[in-house]
Amino acid sequence: AVQLVESGGGSVQVGGSLRLSCAATGLSGTSNCMAWFRQAPGQERVGVASIYTRRSSTHYADSVKGRFTISQDPAKNTVYLQLDNVKPDDTAMYYCAACAPAPRTDFDYWGQGIQVTVYS
Repeated sequence: AVQLVESGGGSVQVGGSLRLSCAATGLSGTSNCMAWFRQAPGQERVGVASIYTRRSSTHYADSVKGRFTISQDPAKNTVYLQLDNVKPDDTAMYYCAACAPAPRTDFDYWGQGIQVTVYS
């Protein structure tokens, strides 16, 4: 079975940094795409950043552009999210998602989520 395990969450002060990691195991090959989503209390889950292995392309939500950086280690099916200059609005449960190997582009697999809390 495919499993995604997130790590690195916690509490961070406004303006600080945090690095999230997510390792996907059980895939039959290299994931074609990986991403981070987040859900704040009372709000819908939204995409934060995504990365596509074959094209080496990244995409970011406008709210995090210039502050968050997504990267991956394709050989390990691991994706990272570097959060810099965090704001209170970044407080949310962060979820990792992954695609099956190419040519799949749907995020079929999800982690359990990890909490990020930004305090002033």
